[in-house]
Amino acid sequence: MTATTPKATSAIPSFCEGIQYFSDTVPGFETYGKAPAIAQGSGAIADIADPAAVFQTLLAADALRYLTLQVTASKASGHPGGFASQAEAYSALVMLGHKNTVTEVGHHAPGFYSAMFLDRSLEDMGIVNVQQMRDRFREMHGLLGHLSGYIPGLLAPAGPLGQGQHFAMAGALLHPDKLFAFTMGDGGMGEPYPMSSMAHFHTAYPKATNFLPVLVWNGYSQEHHSMVSTKTNAEMLAYWQGNGFEEVILVDAKEFDDKNQPGDYVDSTAFSIEQRMAFTQAVLAGVDKAAKSALGGKLTVFIIKQLKGAGVHARGAKSHNLYPKDSLDAPHIVSALKERALPAAAWELVRTNCERAGGGPASKTVVTEFELPLPDLGQLPLEEFAVGGEAKVSTTAMGRLVGKVGERDRTFIVTNADGNEASGIANINQALKIIHPTTDDLYNQAPNGQVYEPLSEDACAGLAVGLSLFGARTLWCSYESFAINGLPIWQTVTQAMAELRRQTPAAITLYTAGALEQGRNGWTHQRPEVEAYFAAMMRNGNVFPVFPTDANSIQACYEWALTAKNKGIVITASKSPLPIRTTFAQTRQALQDGAVVLQETAGDKKVVFAVVGDMTLIPVYEAAASLAKSGIGSRIVSVVNPRRLYRPTDVAWDTCSQPDGGFLSDEKFAEMFGGDALIGVTGGASGMLEPVMLRSNCRRDTFAWKRGETTASAGELMAFNGLTPEALAKRAIELVG
Repeated sequence: MTATTPKATSAIPSFCEGIQYFSDTVPGFETYGKAPAIAQGSGAIADIADPAAVFQTLLAADALRYLTLQVTASKASGHPGGFASQAEAYSALVMLGHKNTVTEVGHHAPGFYSAMFLDRSLEDMGIVNVQQMRDRFREMHGLLGHLSGYIPGLLAPAGPLGQGQHFAMAGALLHPDKLFAFTMGDGGMGEPYPMSSMAHFHTAYPKATNFLPVLVWNGYSQEHHSMVSTKTNAEMLAYWQGNGFEEVILVDAKEFDDKNQPGDYVDSTAFSIEQRMAFTQAVLAGVDKAAKSALGGKLTVFIIKQLKGAGVHARGAKSHNLYPKDSLDAPHIVSALKERALPAAAWELVRTNCERAGGGPASKTVVTEFELPLPDLGQLPLEEFAVGGEAKVSTTAMGRLVGKVGERDRTFIVTNADGNEASGIANINQALKIIHPTTDDLYNQAPNGQVYEPLSEDACAGLAVGLSLFGARTLWCSYESFAINGLPIWQTVTQAMAELRRQTPAAITLYTAGALEQGRNGWTHQRPEVEAYFAAMMRNGNVFPVFPTDANSIQACYEWALTAKNKGIVITASKSPLPIRTTFAQTRQALQDGAVVLQETAGDKKVVFAVVGDMTLIPVYEAAASLAKSGIGSRIVSVVNPRRLYRPTDVAWDTCSQPDGGFLSDEKFAEMFGGDALIGVTGGASGMLEPVMLRSNCRRDTFAWKRGETTASAGELMAFNGLTPEALAKRAIELVG
């Protein structure tokens, strides 16, 4: 096979513009490339043993390798090696008609983009030829370095390791008739989350086996040998079997090597064409068996063992990342591209197969390109408590509504790692039941429940937000102090939601048992610094932390959240009985304006208290009463939806696909927060008060969380952090002078 730079000729398809090297032929093409292996009107090959189908699967794998390397080298940046080592497996999935494929590995992005190019999905974003793909790789509004929600045909984002399985499992739950494969690297396998989350999911949903891990066992991680590189095949099989996988299918390239390559990991692209065909045949048959097994009710994994970087510019960890020296005119890149070059007719054949596979381009067929039909929830049975009446637990009031949502929408699930009962929402468990193979009424357990309780915040957040991204309603409940372990995937999904070309229900989470309620548990349970995470994310444009004032307010907040699209909504509330201070109407207005005035006291001077949270209102009311005795007036403002209090230019709202440009006007801000002095008060991170502090022209100060300690009461913990009526009143007097 010889590679040449193309000449202008009508024989080269227009989509190939930008391909630098073509070959005159490839061995076997004249015999096995006469007609597409996927017939017109069919979505998959007819016979996995057909040599033409095997050959064309191999051809597709090499086309993916070529594009992956050329596109990354066009920017001397990106990650070709990992995807290259499993190109035959991905190609087999496509040729078998399976396109609902996600990945654990953000570094596989250029390979996935190449696949979306080959099946014409990228045409939906104006990429019709290879040159345009090269131009827009790793550029704004193009093919960003890791998968996102922006790319047509790709089901889910990918970046941090340990996330991909959640998306596959979410798809499996919602679409039991489809296969959701996901690729994971042997480096990512070292994360603790994938195996434990799949094990819990399988226990909870034993029939939902239609997700398929595809382990890319190539011996290397980013910069060194992978930690599982020393395992034998038998040990790897035993590992997966020991984690509950009934069907473990491993195809090892080493068994087909006819070039005497050293080591346990070899490159199949170096084999003779006969052995390349034999290896590809084994992969195709293995993937077919794995897919049927997963769809047929067995927990299954497919493992492809092949050296990292197979068929590209380098091998091992050196193939992982490109650097400035790895440009398209570098000799080693030129050599690798020429080695993988295909004739124009082969490109045409590969594209035809890829386009026909699965019934059409992924951008027109995969489940996430369509909005999931959901049942109408109707009017929720909100219960409005009398202002000034009996104290109520906010979380319990919301929990009753959550139960009603689950009764009306059977796809709805609630996730919680630390127990709903401990958060004042036992009524959720009573209404919807904890998913467990053991039925037990005392513990509200049932196999067909809707409350998912793995002891991992990552697994809780992962399944909940994965389902939200795929179009379902969910609720992730967590103790505020533990939520940090689930936030990376929540952030990944909310960022993707900002880019999606379709509407999807908001990713809603409820954080309870805040720091102030956890005095006796000590600082291990007092981590309201997590609020700083959301304070920063508010500027993204689609993230809305909300702080209900009371048990009425939380119901109105949840009602609003259920109607929101493509947002991340964080509801933070106490599980203690607290006074009722607002009506539904006031909170609905506060969700629109950002805050609500709770109390106004006349005086010679006016101190405004901007308060985030419910318990923190207690010392503020006492401080206001103390100030009134001194003739100083006050206004207590409950900050319910701080994102609305930013200025429009502070927030990237207009970059979101479902933009929400609602912000409080300057006039209304002055009316609500204007005075002689302003004191921001929060039991969490001070960053949540930034929108107020940015816009205020008063003399001002902030009272916020400092650090945790073991105390007997919330009042004592607030005192430890300086949040006392005396301190607030003293500072107010100083500010008004």
